[in-house]
Amino acid sequence: MASGFFAILDDIAALMDDVAVASKIATKQTAGILGDDLAVNAEKATGFLSSREIPVLWSITKGSFINKLIIIPIAFLLQFIYPPAIKFILILGGLYLAYEGVEKIIEYLFHKKDPHEAVVEEIKDDAEAEKIKVKSAITTDFILSLEIVIIALGSVLEKDLAIQILTVSVVAILATVGVYGIVAVIVRMDDAGYKLIKNSHGKGFFNFLGNFLVKALPIIIKALSIIGTIALLLVSGGIFDHNIELVHQFLPKVTEMAKHALFGIVAGLAMFAIVTGGKKVYSLVKK
Repeated sequence: MASGFFAILDDIAALMDDVAVASKIATKQTAGILGDDLAVNAEKATGFLSSREIPVLWSITKGSFINKLIIIPIAFLLQFIYPPAIKFILILGGLYLAYEGVEKIIEYLFHKKDPHEAVVEEIKDDAEAEKIKVKSAITTDFILSLEIVIIALGSVLEKDLAIQILTVSVVAILATVGVYGIVAVIVRMDDAGYKLIKNSHGKGFFNFLGNFLVKALPIIIKALSIIGTIALLLVSGGIFDHNIELVHQFLPKVTEMAKHALFGIVAGLAMFAIVTGGKKVYSLVKK
């Protein structure tokens, strides 16, 4: 009886060793998308009142966990039933990310706000605006989570099913906790800075550090906004490059990053034209 119990423990230990090794490999392969995920979600999790930053971030984090709980079983099911469906879903997600990235650029370049519009935005229900932004963040997270899960799954396809499930689950949990943990640190930088300034009574190293954190936050937020937009285009372009053979063979001598940016921009512009045209047709039909 005792020998059987210890044999089970040995099997569990061997399984966890295999999972640890596989998780390390899978995490390395998803490092790029995790960096993009961080940039995109940090940008989306900012811009709220200080008192609402952590509650909003927690709502997005819960949404991210739910996304992965939905994605992981579906990914395994599709991989078993009809593997090409995963590529199709990834491509649709890539189109969404490309559209979102191009829309941000077009809005920045051509959408000029007037004072009256700014007043209207300030009056608008904050709770409603918060819900809209959280929903957008969770939707984007779904696409990025799908990419992470698929890459992690692809790295362990030759392993046993138990190792596949545990490895993908570990990577998914690490991705969520890691990304949103770092985002939480970023969005609370200014509060930490103000506390340091207050406790240091305006003197010494901690006062300097507090002022640095407060002044650095707007710069970091602006940088993350730019990096997040670029990441949307690069991730979408990478999805097209890796999952569409015709696209993959296009411009073979151009660097991968440049190709991904080009593919993302072209797809985003096409989707923006389709969505804009669709909205105009809908408004005309509605009239």
